[in-house]
Amino acid sequence: MGKACGVGGVRAGQYCEPATLTVGSQDTTGPMTRDEIKELASLGFSADFVLQSFCHTAAYPKPSDLETQKTLPKFMSSRGGVSLRPGDGVIHSWLNRMVLPDTVGTGGDSHTRFPIGVSFPAGSGLVAFAAVSGAMPLNMPGSVLVRFSGRLQKGVTLRDLVNAIPYYAIKRGLLTVEKKGKKNVFAGKILEIEGLEELKVEQAFELSDASAERSAAACAVNLSQQSVCEYVRSNVALIEAMIEAGYESRASLERRAAKMREWLAAPELLRADKNARYAEVIEINLDEIKEPILACPNDPDDVATLSEVLADSSRPHKIDEVFVGSCMTNIGHYRALGEALRGLGTLPTRLWIAPPTKMDQALLEKEGYYDIFRAVGARTEVPGCSLCMGNQARVNDGATVFSTSTRNFDNRMGMGARVYLGSAELAAVCAVLGRLPGVSEYMNIVPQKLAGKEAQIYRYLNFNEIENFKI
Repeated sequence: MGKACGVGGVRAGQYCEPATLTVGSQDTTGPMTRDEIKELASLGFSADFVLQSFCHTAAYPKPSDLETQKTLPKFMSSRGGVSLRPGDGVIHSWLNRMVLPDTVGTGGDSHTRFPIGVSFPAGSGLVAFAAVSGAMPLNMPGSVLVRFSGRLQKGVTLRDLVNAIPYYAIKRGLLTVEKKGKKNVFAGKILEIEGLEELKVEQAFELSDASAERSAAACAVNLSQQSVCEYVRSNVALIEAMIEAGYESRASLERRAAKMREWLAAPELLRADKNARYAEVIEINLDEIKEPILACPNDPDDVATLSEVLADSSRPHKIDEVFVGSCMTNIGHYRALGEALRGLGTLPTRLWIAPPTKMDQALLEKEGYYDIFRAVGARTEVPGCSLCMGNQARVNDGATVFSTSTRNFDNRMGMGARVYLGSAELAAVCAVLGRLPGVSEYMNIVPQKLAGKEAQIYRYLNFNEIENFKI
């Protein structure tokens, strides 16, 4: 933040106006942002990179959505913004790839949470202001540090670590599920995460994305220089493909790609001060986490281990529908799902699949995973928000759902729906069995199905390594 303000650093509670290099606008708030840009009488953006998406309305557009999809792209690109197209996918999965390391951004969606910079989600008015002025007003939040140690255990996934954060906070008395007199140590703070430096950036977004459900103001994940360089190189190739495919504004895309190349020529990452003081420090030992952790119906803070859920007769154990999708997913999750489903017949559940981008979908199609999804009768959706948003398709009223999506508020996915949140791997087992599995049952199915294929399954989208990559 100090770098963005041109000073040595910014203290918690201090008012500042950081340079906001990357701004995201999504389609449900985009028309309001457009109106506010007009009110500011702006014919050009001062923010270095502004991205407009259509991920919330692409699959089932209303007449007003179709009008927005027709008119908003030209409005944004004529001012130097870059417009995605309906069906391209979720704004976050795209916007994250446009970010320069250690820079500040904002976006009109609560899940604007950069894994390689820091971003503060905002309403449509502040998004317009940041796009037009290139800065945003901010009272600097303090930070809560979550420090991981130990080694990831067999059968435990990164999504389980996402749910481990509130789980350990509850054990420390720093978070309560009960709404009356609720405690939440993360609320309004920046969630800083250390101890998982070797994660790929696409994986790290699972952690930064979920900071929205913690009511945190922002999130920063400490990653290795190697991981960040790998991601930025991939993103240069993506931007080059966008230019070739005719995305506008070309000048903004070329400028961002040039700045990425400049950073890659002399990569350097900021690190937290050794003597930094935090509002709280939460220590999580990975050696202690030996089974999945999931969020229970219908509160992302109401987390429990799989064995604890199964021991609670008040919790539903039968699963009617399964959703694998949202910005919380990456291509590795769909490969893992496909391997778990390979060779099976029709499922006892309704399975929904919505990859985060059309690039994920294209590669999954090429690798044959969509053939597996079709063979088991899965319903595949246009890349985008799908069931996660709640304004598109819906699950059946009163259904019990296992979902990889971001949140499980009452009636969001369907009227009276009871929704668990957890990993794609656990989702796959639930889809196959039609119920929550026992811990040993899960541990037998997932490792057995994925054995020997892990390197291929958990391989991420490095566009610079894909031969003749095009959009």
